Amino acid sequence: MKEEITFEDFQKVDIRIGTIIEVNDFPKAKLPAYQLKIDFGALGVKKSSAQITHLYSKKDLLNKQVTAIINFKKKQIANFFSECLVLGVYNSNNHVVLLQSSKTDIKNGEQVS
Repeated sequence: MKEEITFEDFQKVDIRIGTIIEVNDFPKAKLPAYQLKIDFGALGVKKSSAQITHLYSKKDLLNKQVTAIINFKKKQIANFFSECLVLGVYNSNNHVVLLQSSKTDIKNGEQVS
């Protein structure tokens, strides 16, 4: 377990719902990954590198709503700048399963609280 944080610490994390609008292979990544473009509505489109190739095809991901942290500093991964972190959990095979809403009618950019 990680150290305890305050509610104010949690409020600093900006978690939003967005829709994947583009998926590309990322051959320069050290581990198998995709380059994603995610539409966060009025907040714009952000890019992310995601190691989710084991469980998701590019076709599976296109137009899928995901949950992401959007207020991290940009991170350079090879020749790509990741602007947000798509959230997931590792399953028993150590593959990432995406976290997403159980409803599909959530507007892009809505904040998780």
